[in-house]
Amino acid sequence: MQDETAQSSADELKAWLLAAPLEEVTARARARRDARGPARMTYSPKVFIPLTRLCADVCHYCTFATTPSRLEAPYLTPDEVLAIARAGAASGCREALFTLGDAPERRYAAAREWLAERGFARTVDYVRHCAELVLGETGLLPHVNAGVLEQQDYAMLRPVAASAGLMLESISERLLEKGMCHHGSPDKVPALRLASLAAAGEARVPMTSGVLIGIGETAEERLDSLFALRDLHREHGHLQEVIVQNFCPKPGTKMAEAPEATENDFLRVVAAARLILPDEVSVQAPPNLNDDRLVELIDAGIDDWGGISPVTLDHVNPEAPWPEVERLRAICAGKGLPLVERLTIYPRFITTEESSWIDPAIRPAVLRHADAEGLTRDSVWSPGLAGQHAPGNVHAPLGRQHEGPVAASLHRILERAASGATLGEDDIVALFATRGAAAQAVVDAADALRAEVSGETVTYVVNRNINYTNICTHTCSFCAFSKTSSKAGFRDKPYNLDLGEIAGRAREAVARGATEVCLQGGIHPSYTGDTYLSIVRAVKEACPDLHVHAFSPLEVSQGARTLGMPVGDYLAMLKDAGLGSLPGTAAEILCDDIREQICPGKLTTQEWLDVVGSAHRVGLPTTSTVMFGHLEGTGHWARHLLALRNLQLDTGGITEFVPLPLVHMEAPFYRRGQCRKGPTWREAVMMHAVARLALNGAINSIQCSWVKLGMDGAAAVLAAGANDLGGVLMDESISRAAGAAHGQGVTIEELRQAAESVGRRLRQRTTLYGEVPLELA
Repeated sequence: MQDETAQSSADELKAWLLAAPLEEVTARARARRDARGPARMTYSPKVFIPLTRLCADVCHYCTFATTPSRLEAPYLTPDEVLAIARAGAASGCREALFTLGDAPERRYAAAREWLAERGFARTVDYVRHCAELVLGETGLLPHVNAGVLEQQDYAMLRPVAASAGLMLESISERLLEKGMCHHGSPDKVPALRLASLAAAGEARVPMTSGVLIGIGETAEERLDSLFALRDLHREHGHLQEVIVQNFCPKPGTKMAEAPEATENDFLRVVAAARLILPDEVSVQAPPNLNDDRLVELIDAGIDDWGGISPVTLDHVNPEAPWPEVERLRAICAGKGLPLVERLTIYPRFITTEESSWIDPAIRPAVLRHADAEGLTRDSVWSPGLAGQHAPGNVHAPLGRQHEGPVAASLHRILERAASGATLGEDDIVALFATRGAAAQAVVDAADALRAEVSGETVTYVVNRNINYTNICTHTCSFCAFSKTSSKAGFRDKPYNLDLGEIAGRAREAVARGATEVCLQGGIHPSYTGDTYLSIVRAVKEACPDLHVHAFSPLEVSQGARTLGMPVGDYLAMLKDAGLGSLPGTAAEILCDDIREQICPGKLTTQEWLDVVGSAHRVGLPTTSTVMFGHLEGTGHWARHLLALRNLQLDTGGITEFVPLPLVHMEAPFYRRGQCRKGPTWREAVMMHAVARLALNGAINSIQCSWVKLGMDGAAAVLAAGANDLGGVLMDESISRAAGAAHGQGVTIEELRQAAESVGRRLRQRTTLYGEVPLELA
């Protein structure tokens, strides 16, 4: 009965799509597109590698395929392939699209001989070899269009190709008949192509497919082809995009005089694709074949432009040049859909939940290109890298933005945030997902709220970091600071400061004007609760007036456990010994699915919240943090911010929120190819801006980390909701161990210049945001 109901529903939709006015069809498709996710249009910057122009088929519309006599060689050599790929990588491409004909060795002796001389039995074997070269030598992600393949072929390609493609073109068997476009083309049998697409699904390869419009098919057959692709995806979940491509007659082909589909017919199929296919499948139309109707295609419901190359032409349609990306960007922005780069593998296949779609061998390369949404990183910037400047500046933290409309729904979220209301998780994710003019609206709202809440001063504290040991029982995958033993052999040797050294460093800090000492270290196997108490007492005995800001929730938990007492009681002991406040570190991401991957065996989310809440209840304020840019996504960020907000509304006591971008260079899980390269610049800016909005009414201070962002980066986010520059630090070991190059300390004059660059005044504060006596300022 369910199958009958589904078929009835499909028949009704098909009948409506064929008969309804075009304006109604496109309007419904637009609405479906706009409701499926963030407002954006995507494209892939790619380089085209025409590995061979030989083909076993003789499609009557094709100018790409040719004969051996018209080629210098049947295939490109590996050196030629790499030359094209390197040019693409140098021009900002992320994808290497291998275009070739179907199994030319079946038809041409020249192809068989060329392959055999080089040790290959089939074209697809040579494709794999070249894809592996491109991946290894350039880092570009191969996408392979190698024609009809079997499951074992796709399995062979998985480790070296992030995705693959096979156009269905049409479900129509009529097109194989004499006089029709696919006559004499054995690989164009619809059942064979559907079987190959299904085989890709069985091999768990993300796929591109599509339909070709105007090659002799009927209007009903066009829709049947889309329904066939829908059914394939429902079974395997592997279609990432469907191309709706219009046939363009080419001189020198048997179909040179064939009529094209009318614009209305073409737009109807584009819109039908959006309405027939599941929401997670993108609908694409080639912009170079439709340069005079780009707006009409947007209005028909597409969300992707496919591959656009700054280096190579479209070898299948060489007569149609690519549109200028900046022109395309402006057109999209004008429709309220910022143009965003994507990878050849779509975002949903890159997420943690869908990671089985990516072969472990190619996953490191995918992650190097990806941002938190699974889209393309917006620049080469990463936190902590030496010799780089922030891509944005104090006047435009996100860089130049195209003008464009901003959705009323976004304005409503911003209004609720400004009123101090608690946003929903979906609202916060929507803020993080904004691009273009919408993202700038978020940044502007955050900066306006900062001015209202925190005024026009930028605050800082004079402090010193004392990391008393780097020996740790935990092996967190992001941490390059901790060492497990003296035999570890890392760049920094294991150490354990004695109490005299800790007290001496505290005295030095006071002599240099510090009002705070920040004490944190690894979870040393011999440390007990008494160890931490003795550290506090040693500092307070040496410097009675110095504020002791010390011990992460993990260290507090460790201390309480070793003494066999409740955390609250132990915190009260620490407070009595002179502890003034706790750093809210060890939070990482307050989502256990991520914590289990990056810091197994540490505190769970609830345990972290319980320790911090207990600190507040005994009168110990804390900071709060997030470490972002590794395995987590924007949904995790939203849940993290809401967990902090709810805790603060319950217990109070959080003095500030500090976003900590991952410094990836020496992080063990990055070196193993298991995480991203820290957040992108846009993500770093948006974390500060969205935090200001999401935490409004709960946590009033948003601090930026100059150690991670660099001083110019810190200055830029002061215009995106941040109001505090943290501490001068004097000694900073943890970020330096991870590879950060922004120094172990900063001068007050450098902080003043950062504040003044955004037109604000610098003011020294105490750890708890009190006034500093003039003699200490």
